[in-house]
Amino acid sequence: MAPTDETAQVPQQEAQLGTLQTDRPPAGDGAVAAARMPRWLPRAMVLALALIAVFQLGSWAFHQLTGLLINILIAFFLALAIEPAVSWMASRGMRRGLATFLVFLGLTIAVAGFVTLLGSMLAGQIVRMVEGFPAYLDSVINWINTTFHTELRRVDVQDSLIHSDWLKKYVQNSATGVLDVSAQVLGGLFRLLTVGLFSFYFAADGPRLRRGLCSVLPPARQAEVLRAWEIAVDKTGGYLYSRGLMALISGIAHYVLLAALGIPYAPVLAVWVGLVSQFIPTIGTYLAGALPMLIAFTVAPWYAVWVLVFVVIYQQFENYMLQPKLTARSVDIHPAVAFGSVIAGTALLGAVGALIAIPAVATLQAFLGAYVKRYAVMDDPRVHGHRTPRGSGSLAVRLRRLFSR
Repeated sequence: MAPTDETAQVPQQEAQLGTLQTDRPPAGDGAVAAARMPRWLPRAMVLALALIAVFQLGSWAFHQLTGLLINILIAFFLALAIEPAVSWMASRGMRRGLATFLVFLGLTIAVAGFVTLLGSMLAGQIVRMVEGFPAYLDSVINWINTTFHTELRRVDVQDSLIHSDWLKKYVQNSATGVLDVSAQVLGGLFRLLTVGLFSFYFAADGPRLRRGLCSVLPPARQAEVLRAWEIAVDKTGGYLYSRGLMALISGIAHYVLLAALGIPYAPVLAVWVGLVSQFIPTIGTYLAGALPMLIAFTVAPWYAVWVLVFVVIYQQFENYMLQPKLTARSVDIHPAVAFGSVIAGTALLGAVGALIAIPAVATLQAFLGAYVKRYAVMDDPRVHGHRTPRGSGSLAVRLRRLFSR
């Protein structure tokens, strides 16, 4: 019996179905291929983790080295300040290292002499105050007995003070804080030594440092770096000049007052007020005025009041009259910009930022000023702060048009 057409087509359909099944991948292999991650994804994840680790390590290192970086910044500005004196000596044939050493030696002798005189003055005044304390206490007790009709005695007051719990706690806290004070003193000396060494190397090896910095830059960039360096030297020197001039004026003014009142050690106190009030930001004025007031109190209590009044009046005169003019002329920046830069520097770096903020901003302003194109200002009344009479002008035009008709 011959096969029909339908029975003949069945093997052909089965063969085609088998061919399609062999060409199509299994269902399980397709799911694995779809779930397999791209080849670049593991490398990207490793690179991201490495960048995060490097950032964390750099942040940790930066926080650990913040103190050292601040010391280097102070040393750099100190080297810029003494650069004119060192360069002047070097231009006269002296070796730069010797010139730097002589400048630092002069500064060290001046500071050591001032500290010695101040220490001897303080020691003498402390001894004088301790010896005269019973007399001061008797005068205070007599005033209290006369005013309030009491019967206090110096012996009873001394016994109550000696056996008081407050004095015992104060002595215990002072004894436990001796180690902290010693650690702070040693840390301050180490920081001072670090700043001195870095500033000495920056000043002595200034040409070598500039040469090494310019060797990695193209000629056009080298000229810009050298110009910025020169501007920084000029602005830093000008700032210190203005501070020194204000310290001199302040010292002379306070010396006149202290000498007129007959306060002992008037020259040393005047130098103290001038230097501390100008070179210690924010709290320098209060520290400078506290010591003369204390010495004046040992002479007469009313003298301390006079010193306080004079310090307050002179500080206002300096803040609003003297300092804006001298600072603006020496570093060539607006007084408002100088004040804002001090606030910003204090917020960023504390007292150090307040001290170096003005020369840094003046250097940046002078350097950027060379790249700012300026135009001639047109002659307009509004430039000088005068308003144009808009209303009257329009009214006059209307009246003129009305009568012309």
